[in-house]
Order: sequence, then C-alpha cells, then structure tokens
Amino acid sequence: MSPKATIRAEAEALFAAFQAAGAVPVEADLLLPAETLLDLYGEDIRARAYVTSDPILGEMMLRPDFTVPVVQAHMSGGAEPARYCYMGEVFRKQEHLGNRAHEYLQVGFEVFDRTAPEAADAEVFALFAQMLAGLGLRATTGDIGILMAAVRGLDTTARRKATLLRHIWRPKRFRALLDRFAGRAPMPQARAQLLEKLATGTPDALIAAAGSFIGLRAPEDIAARAAALIEDANAAPIKAPEAALLYDLLSLQAPAQAALTHLRGITPMLPAIAPAVDRFATRLEALAARGIAPATLAFEASLGRTSMEYYDGFVFSFHAAGDLPPVASGGRYDALTAVLGQGKSIPAVGGVIRPGLVAQLKGAI
Repeated sequence: MSPKATIRAEAEALFAAFQAAGAVPVEADLLLPAETLLDLYGEDIRARAYVTSDPILGEMMLRPDFTVPVVQAHMSGGAEPARYCYMGEVFRKQEHLGNRAHEYLQVGFEVFDRTAPEAADAEVFALFAQMLAGLGLRATTGDIGILMAAVRGLDTTARRKATLLRHIWRPKRFRALLDRFAGRAPMPQARAQLLEKLATGTPDALIAAAGSFIGLRAPEDIAARAAALIEDANAAPIKAPEAALLYDLLSLQAPAQAALTHLRGITPMLPAIAPAVDRFATRLEALAARGIAPATLAFEASLGRTSMEYYDGFVFSFHAAGDLPPVASGGRYDALTAVLGQGKSIPAVGGVIRPGLVAQLKGAI
C-alpha cells in the first residue's frame, strides 16, 4: 500500500476502536466560519489556520481541529451523556520547514458527561493508553485548572489577573507579565515613556498631538486604555510569597502522586487552588481504578500551555522518543461548551490521535 493508504487504514482501525468503546461517529465540515474561531482564540489563530473568503459565507478557515464543530453539534441538541468519535484531515500552517505537517489525518474521541467529570477524564486517558500500548510512548498529564485557580486567587487587581489568564497559553508572555507584576522586571521602556507623557498631559491632548486617526480605535477607546495603563502602573506588586508559589507551580514536574502531595502542602498558602487540587485527587483515584498507577504517571503543571486555547483542566499527551510531535493529546474544555452553547454548558473532555505517527512508529511507512 502507498503511505497515504497505510495511514488511512491505521486511522480507520483507530476510528473503529473508538466506536467499539461506545462513541457515535460524527462528520464535521471542512470549512468553518472564521468568526467563530476568531472569537474563541483571537487573531493569533490566523497564524496557524488557512483562511479563505467566500462571497456568500464570508471569511472561512480550513478545519484546524475537530473540537469546535463537535461541540457545536452536541450543544445544538445532543443527548446526555454522549460519546463521539471522528476521523478526517486537519490543516495547520507551519512557520518553518521540518517534520510538522501542514495537513494530516486526525482521529478523536470526545465525552460529554456532567455526572462525574474526573471519571470521564480517567476514561479517556485510559482508553488512549490502551489503544497506544506497545508503541513505547511516554504519557504525561497536567492540569491547567490548578494554574488558573492560582492566578484567580492572587491578591492583585482584576485587570492583572485577567491579563495573566488571557496569556496562560503563551508561556513566555505569561512569564514576562508575572515577572513585571511581581516587581522582578522593569516596565517596558515604551510603556514607561507613554506614562511619563500621560503624567504631564491628558489623553485628549496626546491624541490631538498624534495627528489623524489610523485604525478602528475611537478616542474614548484610547482614553480608556490610557486609564488602564495608569491604573496598572499604580498597582502594588504581587506579594513575594504569592509570586514564589506561582513560580513553583509553573515548574512543578513529578510523578502524579508526589505532585498531589506537594500541592496539598502549598494549598494552605494558596487556598484558591483547593477545589482544583481536590479534583486532581479524585482524578488520580479514578485513574488508579482503571489500572493507571499515579505513583509512576508523569505530571507537569505547565503541560498543554502551547496547545489550542480551550483546555481549562486535565490535559495529557503521549510522546515518542526524538523530536516527533505528540502522537496523541487531549484534555478538558468545560468553558468552551459554555461559549458555544448559547447559555447551555456541559463538562467535556476528549483527545486526538495522529494515525500517521502511529503507522510510522509501527514501521508501516
């Protein structure tokens, strides 16, 4: 068989295994409305997706993944609980030549179940571990929900917390912001110069001196932004003990059971994470019940922070040796269902497998 036919056969075998596990197969459009994806991910999605324009439908994107259309389909009238699977091509722009494909097959499995979210996490992870057994992969888990809870519990302004939460999926930007908010790094020079000007003049005067308008921001938008910059400059730094705990959390890597012990130890000093840590403990119990050993399962608190920007809880990935992309990955995305559900929401978790990489690891291509 040709390489493409071999990969297709591997995909169909994985697809059949998901159906055997109780998932209902679903189809998703190849072209998705760009507006929906832009609302969810912001303009950054343009750097990763292929964009086209339709005279009737407007701006469209080639499918970057399946999660959004599957969630939309479920929220429009799916039964509860529900398990879905899918198979098809996804498309991702790449900035550099290398081993990352622009188009590849993806097979996935999604669970919508509000009765026991942590048990659903364990179900998905254990199923993936079973299907990928024998390939020599390293499984790693994480929990973005713990990091998000820690940020929400900081003793700082609501604006600073919102900024940190918005950049959780951009690790370098997040770290730079945290360094500045904690007083460990100076304010960017351009911002400092602007604040100096605002200290001696009003936003209206600066707008008038700048000349004609270019872009979409109205004078009131610019004035509001200037007020926000002044408020941020006057805010007290994040307290050193809180900042230290957050830095500790960002770097936490340990077996899952040991990570839980560590998190229990810092919870009294960062009480906002307590509910998320309790959910983590419940998940480990559910994983153990499915034969996954928490004492050896790898945990990284920052796992998933460079993925699509909808994971907000449990995350996982399966990696091969070398520099291959993840063979499989997934996680929990409860908030996404609320955004797409038009007032409705349901806890959801899922993941994807790349059959091309599975076939490669098996030596079939």
